[in-house]
Amino acid sequence: MAKTAKRRALVSVSDKTGIVDFCKKLEKLGFEIVSTGGTLKTLKDNGIKAISISDVTGFRECLDGRVKTLHPAVHAGLLARRDVPEHMASLGEMGYGTIDLVAVNLYPFKQTIEKPGVTLEEAIENIDIGGPTMLRSAAKNYPGVLVVCEPSDYSEVLERIENGTDDLTFRLSLSYKVYRHTAAYDSLISSYMQRILGIEYPEHITFAYDKAQELRYGENPQQSAVFYKEQTARVGALTAAEQLWGKELSYNNINDANGALELLKEFGSTPAVVACKHANPCGVGTGKTIHEAYLKAYESDPVSVFGGILAISGTVDKATAEEINKIFIEIVMAPDYTADALEVLKSKKNIRLLKINNITAQRENTAYDMKKVYGGLLVQQYDNTLLAGEDMGLFERKAEVKTETMQSGKTKTVYGTGVVTKRMPTKEEIDALLFAWKVVKHTKSNAIVIGKPGRTTGIGMGQTNRIWAAQQAIEHAGKEAKGSVLASDAFFPFEDCVHAAAEAGITAIIQPGGSLRDADSVKAADEAGIAMVFVGDRHFKH
Repeated sequence: MAKTAKRRALVSVSDKTGIVDFCKKLEKLGFEIVSTGGTLKTLKDNGIKAISISDVTGFRECLDGRVKTLHPAVHAGLLARRDVPEHMASLGEMGYGTIDLVAVNLYPFKQTIEKPGVTLEEAIENIDIGGPTMLRSAAKNYPGVLVVCEPSDYSEVLERIENGTDDLTFRLSLSYKVYRHTAAYDSLISSYMQRILGIEYPEHITFAYDKAQELRYGENPQQSAVFYKEQTARVGALTAAEQLWGKELSYNNINDANGALELLKEFGSTPAVVACKHANPCGVGTGKTIHEAYLKAYESDPVSVFGGILAISGTVDKATAEEINKIFIEIVMAPDYTADALEVLKSKKNIRLLKINNITAQRENTAYDMKKVYGGLLVQQYDNTLLAGEDMGLFERKAEVKTETMQSGKTKTVYGTGVVTKRMPTKEEIDALLFAWKVVKHTKSNAIVIGKPGRTTGIGMGQTNRIWAAQQAIEHAGKEAKGSVLASDAFFPFEDCVHAAAEAGITAIIQPGGSLRDADSVKAADEAGIAMVFVGDRHFKH
């Protein structure tokens, strides 16, 4: 079909938000509307004189609509440079006209794969081919083609066409949005296929994130920052939170809240409260009720919890809310709140209240733990284990002991998992050891956690050597250290931590084991009457 005198707009959208009004105004501005499939029907049903893409291509769509816009009449009309006479002459010789505006959004692949029970076949059928191809062609030739992939841009596009301000800078900004959009779309598809195939670390890795919130500043006021969320929803994640009260979260709020949330998940359905400060736990408690758990968490460190963040595994009731309101708390996260609890908490202007359904839901295996380094990205699995082999029986058996000869010719004592001391831990000590071990897993290394059943008594974190972490935890515990147990995120390189624990009155220790000098620590524990358990897995957190 030869070029018409009118400018031509090609419109084909999955998301039809605002498309009718957009096309009506384009008609008034002198555009001929070309469309496809369901979009064409919608436009015609609303009185728009749209023509079918087949009228432009002379080609009937086929293969159940898989092929309809993949035609030279479309892509020559999009890619012909208006400032190159040879291009325009070629168009005329072929009988094709230019396409001056493209409004396209893509098949709903994200919505499709999020549906329960979706099959691979369904997902594949919702991979758009013609849409991205048209968008990319139009975006490449942005000086001649206005390309719109987001309904939110319709009004500005119309305004600029009408007043003649659709200049190159604006057109380039629309082109940029297209490549950003198609890159995220392709990333979502490749990530889905990666999960289906079980590929853990591909040769090339891309991630698609949507802007969730512009932050007032970053870690410090001089740093700008934005919060992005994954395109696919994660159950029980901070990105799934509904904010019920308070001002927007800050960069540090989000980072710290995530640390509290990660630890809370260790306790499953047990009523638990995690108090967190600067992404480290400062008090953790469990109990028969949320109220009891909160009191234990608060009493663990009533100083550090001030200005902290609370992650709570169950519904917050009025009595708990009244206790929380006795101090300043930045954020409370919980799966729900009673009406009177909300009334109490909302009396504090500066508190932020988040509701997170399924707050203790475990992480999906497809999630990555990532750290950005300048010029690169560190990617690893999340630390989803607790004990080596998740072997809960190790608390009640003696560890296997053998002697190995090192390259130097010296021998070393090697311990398996289990109890390595003469004394076995009591049932109460086992409960306390497991509790402390869950907490130390989420405390910055070097980390030592001291606790009793259902509560922490002292936490030492982020020290450059282990004895300092132990001393810090013991100092924080004060008199509560006596009768507590101790957890270390990694092995003891020397027996000094055991001596410090013994002096403080600690009765049992849990640690990974694996030091060349394990025998020294075992001997020191035996001399002090301390029960010590080696669990195999360490939990560095940097």
